[in-house]
Amino acid sequence: MTIARSQQLGRLIMAVSGVSLAVFLAGIVRRSYLVLAIPVAILAGAAAGLTFWIGYTMATTRWETDDLGVPEAPESEGAPPPESPEPHYGFQP
Repeated sequence: MTIARSQQLGRLIMAVSGVSLAVFLAGIVRRSYLVLAIPVAILAGAAAGLTFWIGYTMATTRWETDDLGVPEAPESEGAPPPESPEPHYGFQP
């Protein structure tokens, strides 16, 4: 896309945005139900579509292993084993 084409598209987007705002404000002044219902319906549909897509992605994701538990962390070489399973918080009996 050239610079001139990008600028034309930008002007077109600004014009459509301005016209849609003017129509919205005119609808509010006329107290039209549709001027509020249509944008809310579009937003609700977009939110429902987004949540459906997230759920679909989570439901159909293939995992590399059959074990869905917590993967075991590799042990560090040279690390000493813990002295006891309970923390001492700085105090030793």
